[in-house]
Amino acid sequence: MTKVRTAAASLVVSASVLVGLAVHEGYVGTAYRDPVGIPTIGFGETAGVQMGQTTTPVRAMIQLLDSANKHAKGMVECIKVPISQNEFDAYLDFTYNVGVGAFCRSGLVRLLNQGKYEEACAELKKWVYAGGKVLPGLVTRREKEYQTCMG
Repeated sequence: MTKVRTAAASLVVSASVLVGLAVHEGYVGTAYRDPVGIPTIGFGETAGVQMGQTTTPVRAMIQLLDSANKHAKGMVECIKVPISQNEFDAYLDFTYNVGVGAFCRSGLVRLLNQGKYEEACAELKKWVYAGGKVLPGLVTRREKEYQTCMG
């Protein structure tokens, strides 16, 4: 099956990527420190989070959608080639996890913008470290992102 690729800016956050983000991140109603010490709450939200802060599942889901849209906007500014919805979804899940800056500076984006789609997808599998250690949860997440990316 041939992938239909369009300008990244014309793609939107899909329901499947939003559900995937919620599943990958998991919900926690009270702020905690992630594996590298960053205050986190809800479905992996880090922006402006203070320790002791609380949220509800509904507020966290609204925040997740808002954050996913912000990450998508930043991500597409770095993508200069057409991509498929599956590629968009995989890269958004990845970008939500590592941040727009890391995505835009990555070798993944360099390969993608050279039209090396399969090689770019494969780069996802390299991003399994946090705090200098391989995290099994990231290995699983990156494999799912890779499979999504490959369609």
